[in-house]
Amino acid sequence: MNFLKYLVFLLLASLYLASSDEDIENAESIVTSFTPEQQTSIAQKANKQEFQAEVNRLMEIIINSLYKTRDIFLRELISNANDASDKIRYLSLTDSSAIKIKKELEIKVQADKQSRTIVIQDNGIGMTAEELAKNLGTIAHSGTASFLDQFAKVSSQGENPLSLIGQFGVGFYSAFLVADEVTVISTSYKDGKQHIWHSTANGTFTVSNDPRGNTLGRGTAVILKIKEDAENFLDNTELENTIKRYSEFIQYPIYLYSTKKEEVEEGKDKEISEEDMTVSDDESKPKVEKETHYWKRLNKNKPIWSRRPSTISEEEYEEFYKQFAHETEPPLTYTHFKAEGEVEFDSILFVPKKAPYGMYDQYYNTKSTLKLYVRRVLVADEFEEIIPRYLNFIKGLVDSNDLPLNVNREDLQKNKVMTLISRKLTRKVLDMLRDLANQDQAGSDEEEESEDGEKKQKKKKDVSETEENPNSKYLEFWKEFGKSIKLGVLEDQKNRKRLLELVRFPSSVSPKTPISLNKYIERMKPTQKFIYYISGQSLDEVESSPFMAKMRRKGFEVLYFVDNLDEYLNLQEYEDYPFQSITKEGLEIDNKKMKEYVIQKEEEFEPLKTWLKDVYGPKVSRIQVSSTLDESPMAIGTAKHGYTAQMERIAKAQAFGASMGMKATKILNLNYRHPIIIELKQRVEDGEGEDGASSPLGDYANLLFDMALIQSGFGIDHEDQNEFAQRIIRISRSGLKIPNDAKLLAEPDFVNEVDTEEDLSSKSIDDEEMIEEDVEKEDL
Repeated sequence: MNFLKYLVFLLLASLYLASSDEDIENAESIVTSFTPEQQTSIAQKANKQEFQAEVNRLMEIIINSLYKTRDIFLRELISNANDASDKIRYLSLTDSSAIKIKKELEIKVQADKQSRTIVIQDNGIGMTAEELAKNLGTIAHSGTASFLDQFAKVSSQGENPLSLIGQFGVGFYSAFLVADEVTVISTSYKDGKQHIWHSTANGTFTVSNDPRGNTLGRGTAVILKIKEDAENFLDNTELENTIKRYSEFIQYPIYLYSTKKEEVEEGKDKEISEEDMTVSDDESKPKVEKETHYWKRLNKNKPIWSRRPSTISEEEYEEFYKQFAHETEPPLTYTHFKAEGEVEFDSILFVPKKAPYGMYDQYYNTKSTLKLYVRRVLVADEFEEIIPRYLNFIKGLVDSNDLPLNVNREDLQKNKVMTLISRKLTRKVLDMLRDLANQDQAGSDEEEESEDGEKKQKKKKDVSETEENPNSKYLEFWKEFGKSIKLGVLEDQKNRKRLLELVRFPSSVSPKTPISLNKYIERMKPTQKFIYYISGQSLDEVESSPFMAKMRRKGFEVLYFVDNLDEYLNLQEYEDYPFQSITKEGLEIDNKKMKEYVIQKEEEFEPLKTWLKDVYGPKVSRIQVSSTLDESPMAIGTAKHGYTAQMERIAKAQAFGASMGMKATKILNLNYRHPIIIELKQRVEDGEGEDGASSPLGDYANLLFDMALIQSGFGIDHEDQNEFAQRIIRISRSGLKIPNDAKLLAEPDFVNEVDTEEDLSSKSIDDEEMIEEDVEKEDL
C-alpha cells in the first residue's frame, strides 16, 4: 500500500514538473558516486542471483528469428557432423595409441517419407550422457568452443590451431525449424556407451541409456521428425540440392541414401554402394528390375583453392570452374591467391567468357555472384558489399577463417575485416584484368606464380605488343564487359586511374579494334598537346563528321566516343594530357601564320556573318570563320564547357530532358574556302538577301544550316520539321523552274459522291464472282 502511495506521488510530481515552463535555478546535481566504504558495504551485503529466462520463449526466438531460411538446418547439422569428425581426427593425431580410426570418417544422410524422418549420422567423436546434457541442453553452449579451449591449453604455442565452424552453440537448434521433435543418439569414444537425447522444443529434454546397446560404434545420429509443412525436405532431390549448395566442399564425404531401378540377377537384393552398381554380363542368369539402394556421394568437387596453385593444372582449374559456376565453356581468365596480413583468406576469381543475358538491364539491383565460405561451408552466395557493383560479373569464391559472423551466419558484421577483404578482392580483379590486357597472344602461355602464391593464367608481356591484336583475350573481354569498366570509372574514384588504363576506345586509326589511352599517347605527334576525341551515335556518324576531314589531313588520331557512357565519364586529362573535343571551341591545330590568316578572313566575312545571324536568330549563339573544315561549307560546334551534340541527344531522350531545356550552345563554323560560302557572301554583299529568312537566299541559308545540324550530329528539332519540309518543296520548285503559284491537278467530279445501297450490293456480288474465278484457276 505504501508503495502504491509512493507511485502516485511520483506521478503527480512528474506532471507538476512537466507543466512548468520555467528553468529551475540553484538546482543540485544528481549524486551517482559512492565512497569506498559504501562500495565495500554494498559488496558484502549484496544478494547474488542469476538472470532468469523463459526457456520456451527463448527457444521460439532462436527458432523463428535467428535464421532466415529453413534449409539452413542441413548446413548446421552437417557442419556439426564435420566438426565431430575433425575432433576425432585431431585427437587421433595427438594420441594415436589411444584412438585409432579404423573406418573412413564420413557423414550420411537418409530420409524416410513413411516415418517422416531425416537422419544425419557421423562417425566422429561422439558424446557421453553428461556431454549430451551440457552441449544440447544448455542453450548457447558450444561443445566446439569448449574443445577449442581445451586444445589451446595443450598447444605448445598457447594458440588455437584448429578451424572448427560451430562456435556459437545455437546451430543445433535450427533442427526445430523443420522438426517437431529431435532425437540424438550418440556413442562417445571415451566409454563406448550409447545414450539418447530427446526433446520437442517445449523447454525440457531427456537423456537416457540406449537399450539396444552400442549400435553406432562411435559417433552421433540426429533424427528429425519432420513437420507437415516441411515435408518437401523428405524428397531426395531437395535434400541433394540443399546439401550441395551449402556443404559441397566439406572435408569429409557426404553420402545420401538413394534408390535406383536396376536390372539385377533374380534373387539378388542387397544394398550396394555407388561404385558397386555394375550389371553382370552373364546372360544365362535371368534378370528382373528391382529397386536397389546405394549411398550416393554428394561432395565430389574438391576445394582446390586450399591447395597451392603450383600443384593445380590448367585442366583442373577449368573443370572446377565448369562445375562450380555451372558453365560449359572454360573461363576467359582467372586468379588464385592467398591473402595474408591483417586478414587471411583463400580466393579463386574467374572472368566468364560471355556476359549473362540482360546483365545491364538490372544493373543496380544485381548482387555479386561471389560465394562466401567459412572453413569450406557456404554462408552467403549473394552478397552486396563483398565486391564493387561494377565487378558483379566476376565469378568465384572467398574462403576465410577470420570472418566475424553473427550467430545466424547470414549477416556479416560491417566491420574492418569485410572492408579489407573487399579492398583486396577489388585490387586482385583489376590486376587480373590488367594482366589479361598485357598478355602476348603470340607468345608463351606459360603460367607464372607470384611470391605470395598467386597463380595467373598467362605470362605478362608489354602492352604495346598486343594492344592492336583483334584476337586478343582482353578485347574479347572488352566486348562483353566493357560497360562495367566504364561504370567503374564513374563509381569508383579510388581506382579511377587503374580503371582508365583498362578502358578502350575505337579511333580514327583503329576504328574496329579499340585501343587504350596509353596506346593513343604512344602514337601522338611530337608537338601534340591534347588527346583529341569526337562523340557521336555510331562509328559511321563520327567518321563522316565534317570536323574529321581536317584532322585526317593533318595526321591527328581522334578517339571515337560512340557509347552513351563515354559522355558521362567526364574525362578531363590522362597522364597530364588534357582531353579536347574536336567539335568544341578551343581546338587549335593551326600554326601562327594560319591563325593570323583566319583573323583576316573573319573581317572579310563579317557582312555574311551579320546576315546569317539575322536569318538564324537564336538557333546559334555565335558565327565564326573556321579553318577546321575541309569539304563541308559549314558545321556546328559547341561551347568549350557545354554539351556536345551527342550529350544533347542523350539528354532529350531522358524523361525530363526536353522540358528542362538541356540544349548545347551551338557555334556555327563557316568554311571560307568553300565555293557555296563564297557565293553566299557575294550575293549578300550584292543586296540579294535583303528580305532575310523569307527571301530565296534565306531558304538556301536555312537549308545549309539544316544540313550542318544533321552532319554535326544534332538532327532537326520536331518543331522545325514541317518548316524544313516546306523549305525543301520551295527549293525543289525553284530548281525545277516550277512557279510557286502552280496548282495541283483538279480531281474528278465524282470524288465526293457517296455509294448507294445498290452500288454496295453489286460490289459484293462482283467480289464473290472474282473469288469463284480464283478458285477455278487454282483447281485447274
